[in-house]
Amino acid sequence: MAKKLVIKVTAGADAPERCSQAFTVAAVAVASGVEVSLWLTGESAWFALPGRAAEFELPHAAPLPELIEAVLAGGRLTLCTQCAARRDITEKDVIEGVRIAGAQVFVQESLADDTQALVY
Repeated sequence: MAKKLVIKVTAGADAPERCSQAFTVAAVAVASGVEVSLWLTGESAWFALPGRAAEFELPHAAPLPELIEAVLAGGRLTLCTQCAARRDITEKDVIEGVRIAGAQVFVQESLADDTQALVY
């Protein structure tokens, strides 16, 4: 098993099952002691804003705010630079603990030794 897991979530409320799966896998990995870096891209970018995750609903799924808290408690949560810019989201707008970074950082993290990358 890889020691690090990089997950890119490209879906938000537009594809709720795919979105929820990414956050669930990230939170479970953190709870299992895996070093996790979860990237918010596309429509998932909105979940970097306070209160937005609370609006997300999917039957039989863990609440998104709880999954985000779990990731932030033991992993890293990153908002894509371009995705943020397209939505006029700045560093002052995001939940505490969320960083904004670009493709270069994603590629570096994904290609690091002992790392597995997943895209949802």
